[in-house]
Amino acid sequence: MTPGSPMRWDRVLALDHLTLLDVAPPDFVALAAGAGFDAVGLRIAPATAAESPWPMAPGSRMLAETVRRCRDSGVTVLDTETILLTAEADLAACEPVLETAASLNARYINAIGDDPDLHRLSDRFARLVAMAAPYGIRAVIEFMAYKTVRTLDDAAAIAARSDGGGVLLDALHIQRCGVAIGQIARVDRRLLGYLQLCDAPLEPAGDAAAEARTGRLLPGDGSLPLTGLLFAVPAATPVAVEAPSLSQRRELTPSQFAARARRSLDRVLARWREGRAGRGEQAGRGEGPNVAG
Repeated sequence: MTPGSPMRWDRVLALDHLTLLDVAPPDFVALAAGAGFDAVGLRIAPATAAESPWPMAPGSRMLAETVRRCRDSGVTVLDTETILLTAEADLAACEPVLETAASLNARYINAIGDDPDLHRLSDRFARLVAMAAPYGIRAVIEFMAYKTVRTLDDAAAIAARSDGGGVLLDALHIQRCGVAIGQIARVDRRLLGYLQLCDAPLEPAGDAAAEARTGRLLPGDGSLPLTGLLFAVPAATPVAVEAPSLSQRRELTPSQFAARARRSLDRVLARWREGRAGRGEQAGRGEGPNVAG
């Protein structure tokens, strides 16, 4: 390893698209490869009505180019977004999104629950899991303080009822939803999907949705208990950086920001590895809450 080059880890490390959502998927794959990431998360369907989706439908030129960039660079697709489970959700309309995810050989597809009827939402997530399974894709559900699925317990219960689905853990949402590290350590390991890392102050400074979409910090630049979070999940859990930051993007090019994100992730993982070596692999699992818990 040359000085300054990315460190090697026995887990998949990804860069999630929200970090640089203005970069088209094929170019995003190239950015991630250049920064030393193993994988990417790609936004292949909009997460909000205000988003303009990238033209990634089955058969599109952009999808074909993204597949080619992945093949040529060796970068894989860890996750794809987004399936919105609202009260009006039509899952039949999600089939093209799943086809796109399958073309990318994606491992996961992320669902966001925003239906006040959690029983109906749970049924729809179970159906999504069944729809995704033939494509070799695992559906995961994410909890957020400003959505109807806003607790780890709700997300875990929905995943457990789905016959194969999982839970996506996001460091920012864990903090803002008041989840204790010990809660995560007690979740059935089979329900855990992958882990998204970013950083932030312990207390929110403004609107939670705006913070999540544009105001995050890179791992290690804030006060979130990221090392404890890493101890709370299996050591091989894939980790993705999801850290959109308008302020830092004004100062850095996309490639510079991607490279900084990789270095930041390495530093956090190095602290986790040091703690693991000093206390043993099981040390820290379930030891107390984070400050929000």
